[in-house]
Amino acid sequence: MPNARRPGALTYRKAGVDIAAGDRLVEAIKPYARRTLRPGVLAGIGGFGALFQVPRSYREPVLVSGTDGVGTKLKLALELGRHDTVGIDLVAMSVNDILTLGAEPLFFLDYYGCGNLDVRTAAAVVKGIAAGCEQAGCALIGGETAEMPGMYPPGEYDLAGFAVGVVEKRRIVDGSSIAAGDVVLGLASNGAHSNGYSLIRKIIEVGHVNVSTRVGGRPLRELLLAPTRIYVKPVLNLLRRIAVKGIAHITGGGLLENVPRVLPPQLTAVLETASWVRPPLFDWLQAQGRIEDVEMYRVFNCGIGMVLVVSAADAPRAQAMLKRAGETAWRIGVIRRRRGKEAQTIIA
Repeated sequence: MPNARRPGALTYRKAGVDIAAGDRLVEAIKPYARRTLRPGVLAGIGGFGALFQVPRSYREPVLVSGTDGVGTKLKLALELGRHDTVGIDLVAMSVNDILTLGAEPLFFLDYYGCGNLDVRTAAAVVKGIAAGCEQAGCALIGGETAEMPGMYPPGEYDLAGFAVGVVEKRRIVDGSSIAAGDVVLGLASNGAHSNGYSLIRKIIEVGHVNVSTRVGGRPLRELLLAPTRIYVKPVLNLLRRIAVKGIAHITGGGLLENVPRVLPPQLTAVLETASWVRPPLFDWLQAQGRIEDVEMYRVFNCGIGMVLVVSAADAPRAQAMLKRAGETAWRIGVIRRRRGKEAQTIIA
């Protein structure tokens, strides 16, 4: 029989790791994960690994993967004590990325690292992750909760996510068919999404800004923690009916650096800023931080969370389909031949 507990004996819990809390978290999040199940899941949360069968409807399936975090938006969420929306952000950053190749997200895994596990906080985060997976139509099939005393300041945690999707080989969207005369469509963002928050936090710090300040009729704290839009379902529906030539997720690097990632080197996208409505948040950030125009479009999405390139003939129908799906889609620019070594995104 095991030796009786000796007075003063060390335990994992005394070292700062509460295994029982981890078990309680697993039980708490199972209902959220269960709501994300989809065909293909063979084994999910609870085992050493998760199993997923690639849908048989694909003849030449190509797997597409993406991983990301939520950047220093997480720091702001911690300061404001709101933990559900960052879970949606975490999913969005990965599933929107793999969507740019035309991929359908299949499943998602998360990593939650902390010094001491607060089950209530962690459950709120995972509830948000599950909500994001439901929006994307992918399954939350596993993850890792790491309790590491001394690694994080009290009350803080870190997040990372990983998504896997699939696309038919012949339907991969790679930008190679984009040509001069094509049209650039912009899908409305939900605010700053998960990028530029180091600059946002600096603006708040330098200006001694009260986050209860109202911007465009809403408290600044709400605008800053609004979750990243997940474009998966409307864009996948569009891809089934229209030949979308290129897709760019507007993340770090803003419009100036993300649009060129899908363009052939001989082409340039000319974007007309008057063609879309820039949310009041970005006007406030620019004025408060005295930020130059070029810096704004290099750091923030400025109201455009995803860009699609389609032929001029397909543009009206694409806009109509996206509108019916609940998206705001503007015709924001055109593709033309690149002149010399000019930039591949021109803001006009």
